[in-house]
Amino acid sequence: MIKYNPKNWFQLIFALHKSDTFRILWKELIYICLFTIGIAYVHITYFPHATYLTNLIAVYSLVGFVISLLLVFRTNTAYDRWWEGRRKWGEMVNDSRNLAVKISTLQFSETDADFFRRMISNFAFATKEHLRKKVNLAELELSVEELKIIRKKKHVPVEIIHLMFKRLKRVKQEDKLSEIEYLAINDNLDSLMDSLGACERILNTPIPFSYSLFLKKFIFIYTTTLPLAFVSTFGYFSAIIATFVFYVMVSMEVLAEEIEDPFGTDDNDLPTDQLCVTIKENVDEVFS
Repeated sequence: MIKYNPKNWFQLIFALHKSDTFRILWKELIYICLFTIGIAYVHITYFPHATYLTNLIAVYSLVGFVISLLLVFRTNTAYDRWWEGRRKWGEMVNDSRNLAVKISTLQFSETDADFFRRMISNFAFATKEHLRKKVNLAELELSVEELKIIRKKKHVPVEIIHLMFKRLKRVKQEDKLSEIEYLAINDNLDSLMDSLGACERILNTPIPFSYSLFLKKFIFIYTTTLPLAFVSTFGYFSAIIATFVFYVMVSMEVLAEEIEDPFGTDDNDLPTDQLCVTIKENVDEVFS
């Protein structure tokens, strides 16, 4: 995730970051510009007196309004997914801290306390990689026996929670926990699982394919035929207008596509790597 100063207008306007949509779409912009110049050429050369096409301006204005409403809905939907993902990771940070504070103040043995210290952080790192459809056991603090168990599992975060539940039950059976303390820790573990499930729901439920395909086709047809409405007034400059409109509309779609899956490594995705480091630092500090 890119950190920036939103008040520094001029630096943001003239900066050309690698995530800028212009760098992503520059080839498509050239193609659209050449294509619309061709349409303008055909119109000017072969149909110079087709002034009735100027009446299309009103039609394109209405259609442009409809597209803008669709893009607003598309962008809001994508941002809602991004923001919900951020809220769930915020809840994961809070639950990890709460769990660490509770366990560190109870009469756990040094071995059990160290187990939970490692596993709370391990859950965050395993969740981060799981949401990227990867497994990186090198990031986890595991004993040899724990590593053997987790290597056999496909869903690493769930197995880590499973190990913590088993250890918690054993501690309870040793009468080191009261019923109230057990239920309090159990609630935090359940909350971690709930956050994981919510993030998986966001990841595995993309925007419906038909809706995304329709919007792309709608934008393409609208922008490529736009010179027909403006060529009588602006001539070949109508191609520039069409290219600019294409850039604006497609940029909104590209940005929406990027943030609707907020758990990857794109520039606008959530800072899950940093959040995992924060959880580990906080947990280690509590247990120290």
